[in-house]
Order: sequence, then structure tokens, then C-alpha cells
Amino acid sequence: MNIMLVDDHALFREGLRLVLTQLDPGTEVIEAENCSQAFAIARQRTDLDLVLLDLSLPDMSGMEALRQMRIQYAGLPVVVLSARDDRTTIIEALDAGAMGFIPKSSTSRVMMSALQLVLANGVYVPPAALTASDARRSATNAYARLDAAQHTPRLLDKALTERQMQVLELLVQGKPTKLICRELGLAEGTAKVHIASVLRALRVANRTQAVVAVSQLGITFRPRREG
Repeated sequence: MNIMLVDDHALFREGLRLVLTQLDPGTEVIEAENCSQAFAIARQRTDLDLVLLDLSLPDMSGMEALRQMRIQYAGLPVVVLSARDDRTTIIEALDAGAMGFIPKSSTSRVMMSALQLVLANGVYVPPAALTASDARRSATNAYARLDAAQHTPRLLDKALTERQMQVLELLVQGKPTKLICRELGLAEGTAKVHIASVLRALRVANRTQAVVAVSQLGITFRPRREG
């Protein structure tokens, strides 16, 4: 497994390297101290499995780097690591296409669990992203009342077609409608119908709410072979 760690603090990178090697004995951690290095590495290393990106970087806004990386390397999962863990920042990162947001204040155990979820094609959203009103809505949601690990995937399989599940997977990855059309060979009108059905099934209004719902419900996606 090959993970690129983008952070300008050498001591943090060194400490996180030790944590990341617990994911897999063969894990290689490639370090970048700024965005320029990160994009240079991404161009050279087509075998990257995951990017861990700090938001406070010296040469570019980490949020802008996230947006550019999701455009240039749409199939490469990016997880944000940040000392900023307010709800606004978390939601902005999810809006920009992050597959997870891990506050730097998290324990190594939480970080490991979050990364394992992302590597299993899930999405990690920290509790700080959820307001009290979100929690109340979730409590009344029919899906949230079920045991997510056992029932939700089966429930969604019944509620959504296989194509709609594929649309949901691309949607939570932050891919725009045009890219979803291209990847799945759909007309734009058809894609929009599928997206509307997916959001309705999850009882959410937009992509970011869908990401939060997917995280809360413990939904992961089966890996699909490219080509």
C-alpha cells in the first residue's frame, strides 16, 4: 500500500509514519512538505492508494489543493488531516471531495479506524460535523434506526438499483454529474434522475448530506475493476 502524506511539519510526518505502518506491513509512506511536491509526486507515482492532506500548507491553500487533486486525480482518495476541526471546515472539505476528515486531535485508534473505512471504499466523517439538529433528524430517520452494519446495505440494495448504487459511489467521491455520465456511460438527464432517486432514498438534499449519511450508516462499496 502506498500512501502520500502532505504536511509541512517534519515531526508530525515522522510520528504519523509510525501509525500508518500499522495499516499494513508493506505500507510505503511518501512524504511531501508542500503542495508543489505533492503534485509532482502524484504525477510520478501512479501507484498511490491514498493521500493524507493537511489544510495549512505554505505554498497553497490546502482546500484549493484538495479541489485540484480531486479534478486531476479523480480516482485517488484524499483524506484531510487538520488541526482545524470546526464544522464549517469539515463540511467545506467534504464539499470539495474529501473521502474523510480526521482532526489532528484524534487518537491513533480513531485515525486507524477512519483510514480503514476509507480504504474499504467508505467515507469517514467526524462527529464534529454533525449538529444537534442533524442528530435529531438521524434519530427519526428510518435507516438510522436500523443496525447499519447488518441492515442498511441490504435495505439500500432493495431501495436502489445497481446503477443507482454506482451513482451513489461516484457522488460521495465528489465527482460532478458530467464525470458520472462519462464513467457510467449515461446521458446527463438519466444521471440526474438517478441522483435524485439516490438522494431521495437517503432522505437528504445534496451531496454533502449524502456523504454524511453514508458515513453514519457505515456504507462501503465493492471495489470495481477499471476498464
